[in-house]
Amino acid sequence: MGNIVVRKETGNLFFDFRYLGKRCREQTTLPNTPANRKKAEKILSLIEAEITLGSFDYGTYFPHSARVQEFSRLKAGCALMNTPLLKDFAELWFDEKKIEWRDSHSKTVRSTLEKHLLPVFGKKEVSAITKADILAFRSALGKVPGQKGQSLSATRINHIMTPLRMILNEAADRFEFTSPYLAIKSLKVQKTDVEPFTLQEVIQILDTVRSDFRPYYTVRFFTGLRTAEVDGLQWKYVDFERRQILIRETWVGGKLDYTKNDGSQREIDMSGPVFEALQEQKKRTGNSQFVFCTREGTPHEYRNISKRVWAPLLRHLGLRVRRPYQSRHTAATLWLAAGENPEWIARQMGHTTTEMLFRVYSRYVPNLTRHDGSAFDNLIKANLQG
Repeated sequence: MGNIVVRKETGNLFFDFRYLGKRCREQTTLPNTPANRKKAEKILSLIEAEITLGSFDYGTYFPHSARVQEFSRLKAGCALMNTPLLKDFAELWFDEKKIEWRDSHSKTVRSTLEKHLLPVFGKKEVSAITKADILAFRSALGKVPGQKGQSLSATRINHIMTPLRMILNEAADRFEFTSPYLAIKSLKVQKTDVEPFTLQEVIQILDTVRSDFRPYYTVRFFTGLRTAEVDGLQWKYVDFERRQILIRETWVGGKLDYTKNDGSQREIDMSGPVFEALQEQKKRTGNSQFVFCTREGTPHEYRNISKRVWAPLLRHLGLRVRRPYQSRHTAATLWLAAGENPEWIARQMGHTTTEMLFRVYSRYVPNLTRHDGSAFDNLIKANLQG
């Protein structure tokens, strides 16, 4: 959005606006009076309207400006480029990419296109979208209210921007122009700490929860399963003989789908409590396809469980309410507390390396492995005393 500004040296008004990704400052001979400012603002409104409609001609408003030829060349270059509109190229890109994605991810990308990207960029040629357009769009997203009335988080904004980046970079490669997304970095996401439960809190929860949900939460707390994995767990993937749970499918968007990634395909070793919990659950739902399911045999709706069972239980016990996903973090920290091999823990969690394990749970490792500097401290003290 442009502005009418006063030039300090002369006291006259000048236009300050953006056109074709460039900042434009055009001087006038109008003194700074209310009448002249009103007149200039009216002209600026017309300019911005024509820029939006694509009918703006720089020379019509500023015939003596040195920038008339510059913008004529830029507009000619855009015309010669003759690239598709973003809405058309986005459809082509989506059709080509969706074969690589899970159905749930395809739905997320489609929603992002329809709700955010196409309304703003859909009618623009891909080569005409500028870095300034992208940054202005991202800035506007920061003012959009989220589900709880707060502005969208940096993580959510980055997720919205990702398809735009991929579309423009692919278009630039195919039509041989420089992508306007170059040198635009993702917003920095503030690191959040995990909030696992202590073993005493876990025992308290399992002792108090409804008996029909005790096996469900026992499995969640002692296996590190993701919500979609435990909801999609089927009896054919429970191997009592080898005491293993095979993670092969997940329940996402009301249907079975592939796991989050290839690394999530794994075998989880059953501990004693998990083995007993699944044997107990077998008596309830053994004739159904899914391990944890409704009377109709369909997986539970996790939001409904969180609202009816999880949150009321924590409030009843005087524990701070947090996401059920923290049961996954709880499993990892309990394994670390027990001194289990980090590589084994990473495999149970579905991590391909131990890097994420140490990055996410680093502050829990010192107390558990004694790698807290005390060994070095004791060595120094022993030698100094000698």
